Amino acid sequence: RSFLAREDIGVVLISQVLAELIRHAVEAHSRPLPAVLEIPSKEHPYDPAKDSVLRRARGLFTPDDLR
Repeated sequence: RSFLAREDIGVVLISQVLAELIRHAVEAHSRPLPAVLEIPSKEHPYDPAKDSVLRRARGLFTPDDLR
């Protein structure tokens, strides 16, 4: 939480596995900066269904918007 309160940080990178452990905190963060980006780890495959940024983006666009 201390990283999210700092004004000198623009992006927080966190592995998706660790983001799952603190999902409540990741989902509660709604400010644009710092951006919280989930990345794959070497030991665990990436699951786009669990990515909070992708889930938010799905609600912003329809397939017709991308044509």
